[in-house]
Amino acid sequence: MAEDADPDSKTEDPSGKRLADAAKQGNIARSQEIGHWFIFLAATIALWVMGDMLSRRVIGATLFFFEQPHRIPIDPSHLTQLAVNMAMDVGLVMAPVLGLFVVFSLAASIMQNKPQVTFEKLKPDISKLSPMAGLKRIFSVSGAVEFVKNLMKVGLIGAILFAILIPELDKLEALIDLDLSVILPFCISIVFKLLGSLIGIMAVVSVADYLYQRYNYIKQLRMTRQEVKDEHKETEGDPIIKARLRQLRMQRVRKRMMANVPQASVVVTNPTHYAVALKYEEGQSEAPIVVAKGVDVLARRIREIATEHDVPIVENPPLARALYKVELDEPIPIDHYRAVAEVISYVMRLKDGLTTKYEPKVETVE
Repeated sequence: MAEDADPDSKTEDPSGKRLADAAKQGNIARSQEIGHWFIFLAATIALWVMGDMLSRRVIGATLFFFEQPHRIPIDPSHLTQLAVNMAMDVGLVMAPVLGLFVVFSLAASIMQNKPQVTFEKLKPDISKLSPMAGLKRIFSVSGAVEFVKNLMKVGLIGAILFAILIPELDKLEALIDLDLSVILPFCISIVFKLLGSLIGIMAVVSVADYLYQRYNYIKQLRMTRQEVKDEHKETEGDPIIKARLRQLRMQRVRKRMMANVPQASVVVTNPTHYAVALKYEEGQSEAPIVVAKGVDVLARRIREIATEHDVPIVENPPLARALYKVELDEPIPIDHYRAVAEVISYVMRLKDGLTTKYEPKVETVE
């Protein structure tokens, strides 16, 4: 559905969930130029730090072939052993450089995106085998942009490096008569100059390419207004369903409260706006517990049920408003102990026939 939508209708920036889902599928914003820049940087550091050592070890490993070629055995067994020994020598020389390349390649990836393991890109995709699909990718707008970008990059880098190399051409002719120990350091110095210039050029190219890749990535993941609404419903829930669930929860709570009112010890009222039913059983609970509460219509229903089941109703507006803030099935706060104790005492005297009128002696502050 998202792929079939009109690109002009995708006006909304991608949500965090859409970006996270794309990353899980291996679809991330990545610039290959940044990886190339890190590789060139690793090569430059390797030449700067280990250039002399590398040149000495390479010369030591190959000097025998230039100075005493007549002593090289030409039978297959000896030639094989020479090739193995030379490969091992060169491998030991290049191992630190290759290790540096690996570290810098990982750094290039981590710098652009946080590490994440995904196998989506490894899954076979039959559509990629289609020649028509391949031609569409090659001759698409993005393919044309990549071609022009690479053409300009190669042209710019080639022109600058050629300009740097021209002054050294005369010196290259004189290298024919020089010893290998002189040729190799000279070549390394030239390569070092080229790499230094290349790093500067590639730094500008890499930043520009990353900004473009990031822009194009966000553009491809843009969403329509309907997709934003659908995703919101999926993550947060349909507002209609949530409202219905909230209504059902409230109905269950009200039903449970109404069932608790007949077992209440007393109902404290406002007298008309608030009603709070308290239950207290001496020896079983340390303080009275709020078993039901309500305002307006619900308060009237609580009073009706209390009247039907001969539950005492006491009018104390400040106390009723204060107790309404207490959660259901929770004991009253210690601040209201004295006021509630007065109410419970009145109820007990009422049951014993010792009083008929409630006269609060303690002023309750809301």
